[in-house]
Amino acid sequence: MEQILQVFPQADVFAITDFLSLDERAFLGGRTVKTTFIQRLPFARRMFRAYLPLMPLAIEQLDMRGYDLVISSSHAVAKGVITGPDQLHISYVHSPIRYAWDLQHQYLEESRLNGVRGVLARIVLHYIRMWDVRTASGVDVFLTNSAYIGRRVRKVYGRDSTVLPPPVDIEAFTFRRQKGDYYLAAARMVPYKKMPVIVEAFAHMPDKRLVVVGEGPDLDRCRKLATPNIELVGYMPFEKLREYMQGARAFVFAAEEDFGITLVEAQACGTPVIAFGRGGAREIVQPLGSSPAPTGVFFDEQLPGAIVDAVTRFEKAGAQICPQACRNNAERFSLDLFRTSLKRLVDEALQARP
Repeated sequence: MEQILQVFPQADVFAITDFLSLDERAFLGGRTVKTTFIQRLPFARRMFRAYLPLMPLAIEQLDMRGYDLVISSSHAVAKGVITGPDQLHISYVHSPIRYAWDLQHQYLEESRLNGVRGVLARIVLHYIRMWDVRTASGVDVFLTNSAYIGRRVRKVYGRDSTVLPPPVDIEAFTFRRQKGDYYLAAARMVPYKKMPVIVEAFAHMPDKRLVVVGEGPDLDRCRKLATPNIELVGYMPFEKLREYMQGARAFVFAAEEDFGITLVEAQACGTPVIAFGRGGAREIVQPLGSSPAPTGVFFDEQLPGAIVDAVTRFEKAGAQICPQACRNNAERFSLDLFRTSLKRLVDEALQARP
């Protein structure tokens, strides 16, 4: 949102809710965000996700009259905003609603929605899928943050899209050539991040040190699996996390992500990546054996043994994966490149209108 507003500084901003604190609002440039009725519902600040069944209705109530260009930044319902035939609607899709489509069963299992609550959740998600497909016809141009999400958009909406990788502030992640003696894993401790799998893998490699950054429901599982070579440091402020990234031998990542911004941030520090070779990672990391300037190693299964094998291959590669190649690769995702590409794509879409 911050970078979109830099490209279009005259734009107004609409959102389902706005509970940003005063110290988080600088990127809005003093704008008053226009919100929906969900903003005023009881407990919306703490429990806005519980109002998911109302969000399609809420987004449709936003009045877009008077705008020639509407850009929606959508990971759930924003693309469903109503526009007219003479308005250009460009939707930057971070993903079709993941928990309503291919990740529905995983979402229900992890949320422990059983019995009556499980039946109600399935009914709600069924109708959200119907609404999601119907509203796709109201979008004139789809942009996606990766080719992986582009394939999801094609599968769900039957529409083509153009890839626009998200902006990453690589200048905030200073390059460092000299590395320490540890590997790093950093993510929220939620099930799909597979952090316990990484911890278990390094428990089988007692000669290799692992630093784990993050908090969440899987933290207790990680603690039970950890061995003396594994250090669980919990939440870290940005400056400390960046320091860990700069000094790590490699950044280990086991999730299947839509994109995976931390993979870019690690490479911006000159740090190679050992990642699960699915999802957005395949568009961010230049894998060993497939690139003249590799920046990391992929593993094919979210299992401890696969990670052990990948670490072994990484160490055997030695100087084939160099910090400068990692930094050069990360620069493909800079803020400047995002802004330039977005402006060009919007201009092309405007010129193509009847």
